Amino acid sequence: MTTIPIPRSDPDPNGSRAHAQLERYPIMRELPDEGTLTTQLLAPLWTSHPAWKWLFLASGALSLLFLFAIGVTFVRGIGAWGNNIPVAWAYAITDFVWWIGIGHAGTFISAFLLLLHQRWRASINRLAEAMTLFALVNASLFPILHLGRPWFFYWLVPYPATMGVWPNFKSSLPWDVAAISTYFTVSLLFWYLGLVPDLAAARDRAPGRTRRRVYGLFALGWHGSGTEWRHYRVAYTLLAGLATPLVVSVHSIVSLDFAIAQLPGWHSTIFPPYFVVGAIYSGFAMVLMLVLPVRHVFRLHNVITRRHLDHIALLLLVTGSLLAYSYLCEAFGAWYSGDLFERYTMLTARTRGPYAAFFWIMTAVNVLTPQLFWWTRLRTNVVVLFVVGVLIWVGMWLERFVIIVASLNRDFLPSSWHFYAPTWVDWSLLAGSVGLFSFLFLAFLRWVPFVPVSEVKREQREIAWESAYVDRDGAMPEVMR
Repeated sequence: MTTIPIPRSDPDPNGSRAHAQLERYPIMRELPDEGTLTTQLLAPLWTSHPAWKWLFLASGALSLLFLFAIGVTFVRGIGAWGNNIPVAWAYAITDFVWWIGIGHAGTFISAFLLLLHQRWRASINRLAEAMTLFALVNASLFPILHLGRPWFFYWLVPYPATMGVWPNFKSSLPWDVAAISTYFTVSLLFWYLGLVPDLAAARDRAPGRTRRRVYGLFALGWHGSGTEWRHYRVAYTLLAGLATPLVVSVHSIVSLDFAIAQLPGWHSTIFPPYFVVGAIYSGFAMVLMLVLPVRHVFRLHNVITRRHLDHIALLLLVTGSLLAYSYLCEAFGAWYSGDLFERYTMLTARTRGPYAAFFWIMTAVNVLTPQLFWWTRLRTNVVVLFVVGVLIWVGMWLERFVIIVASLNRDFLPSSWHFYAPTWVDWSLLAGSVGLFSFLFLAFLRWVPFVPVSEVKREQREIAWESAYVDRDGAMPEVMR
């Protein structure tokens, strides 16, 4: 077997060597020839891991629980939840904002880093893109359930109606419909376009006729000609440019659901950038939780290297620091405003009220845990990365819960204050949505090429070419400049 001389990305197995001492091209380790690499990356499509079946069944059971909770909600109405007056928004909207935020890192890694020509995205971008799609599927369900009469969800769409039923464009619900549908459509097109060359590779290597036909159908007749690759690159870049502003716009629109209200704790101009930073932050935590097990189970250490983990950890450090700054600005703005209601909500109710424990856990997890990544050893420690990812994942759900429930729980009039407690239906919807996400993600791992074979091989060739022609001082020969 011929190997292509790509420098090793993991010179120190323990990850204790300083970041500056890593080798020049640490994105990939020594890879086999392109044919063997394609076989390695497509192998999970033909053989399943022994634990996959049990995980798939477990996630399927949680998905059935999710469907059962939705059925109870349809039959009994919103009264099956713990919602009350004034806490009319609770778990459903908390789950909605949480899931749609998780989906932002996928577009960030895929589109934004593609436009910035960041090579390290190539090995993990499809996992992140799939995470985006499955998170949006979950997110789109909760506003519909929260309508009370979800079978009339189509009233939110501005279609020509002979009955004169038009959506209220001053309401936040049509904004969410427009944001989610646009974001999902562009993300789906971007994900599927990147899949086409790899579906063709799976078609050519599939062991059975049925599989070859199925993959061939979705490959759209791709043959890999120069003309096809040229059109592919143009379309892929255009979709990336279209998807990039959606990272900012979609969650800004979600934040306006709260900012347009006069409720203390919601009516704030900092919400759009604050929500965007929090969305990318929670999304990268979810990327870690998905990438690390996949990397270990499928032995992709030569493709998803420690440098990938280092970059994700650094981005968590940056976004976590920005989120901590947003927390400070929010508290300072409440104090500086002189508004008694705002001061009470932000400085008293949240810190010493009925949900104070959630507030302090949220603050500790979201602010302190990413500070571990100032040390290179911890940025490349798999166990630390996974634990931090889980903590941030939970902490960001608590943040949305505190923003929504703790603000509604105590509004302007003490006589209308009411404590919120979730019911088993609320918990079932939350756990079931996690199960549905896991079910879809496991199906994706089993039947779709989850590592971009064509992009990894392209990066492999470019790095091998540069390592052959760039001299030891980092200079390229004059004839190649």
